[in-house]
Amino acid sequence: MLQARFHADASCRVCSGSLFDRRRVLGAAAAAGVAALAWRPRRASAAGGQYEAMVLACIDPRMQEPVHDYLERRRLIGQFSQFTIAGAAVGVVAPRFAAWHQAFWDNLAVSIELHRINRVIAIDHRDCGAASLAYGIASVGTAAAETEMHRAVLAEFRREVAARHPQLGVETGLMALDGSIIMFG
Repeated sequence: MLQARFHADASCRVCSGSLFDRRRVLGAAAAAGVAALAWRPRRASAAGGQYEAMVLACIDPRMQEPVHDYLERRRLIGQFSQFTIAGAAVGVVAPRFAAWHQAFWDNLAVSIELHRINRVIAIDHRDCGAASLAYGIASVGTAAAETEMHRAVLAEFRREVAARHPQLGVETGLMALDGSIIMFG
């Protein structure tokens, strides 16, 4: 059986404290902790107020974390309202989902009034079941076809936002399941 032996030797720079002064080590650790917390997501402080954007995303559980990570990288946590619907922009513009459209536009109007947002960020994603249902399997059969279908959907979404709310900026993107994103428009 191995047994560790520890000793305090006044001639040892570690034991005597000359190499690792406890205050110096604790101070360095505290400084590292402060640096790590230099940017933290800001929590929303009130129901009303000035917030950055409304984010439109898909209901797909696979996309919750990648979308959150993307918004965190952009330092938007606590600064946006969110609308989640099957297909994201697909659910807002596709004829198959026409019954859903007004719910989004009503929510956007409330977010403008209550949160005083200045832009909408729509994030569609690859391998989207709602897109397949709305536009057919052929529209998502290849990566190129899928990209073009989403490019067209997101362009239509931008046009519709501009027609209803010309004061808003619109950002649109197509996110892969790994969280990488291609921005359009």
